[in-house]
Amino acid sequence: MSTMNDARSLLTAQSPVRRELLILALALLCGVLVLPLLIWFVGQLILGPYDNGGMAALFADFLSGLAGGSPAFWIVALGPYVLTQFIRGVMYVLRRTAPAED
Repeated sequence: MSTMNDARSLLTAQSPVRRELLILALALLCGVLVLPLLIWFVGQLILGPYDNGGMAALFADFLSGLAGGSPAFWIVALGPYVLTQFIRGVMYVLRRTAPAED
């Protein structure tokens, strides 16, 4: 739990713009590095071997799809950031609509 508090302290110590850029960078890192690997693992389990090769081939195809501007690849890459923003928006609405405690 200490790590979560350390991360929260790091984020709250930043200016709002810097904090948002840090969140964006971390989310993009997850979208570009972690999600393609998860897609590969799940694909291996459900669909079988990747036709173009192994994990490195899928990652290379993913990066070339990003470089080519393919919307599908960019949706995967930006997915963690969009999900983060959605959760933040829901939390904001819930806090604003929660009844005041006496």
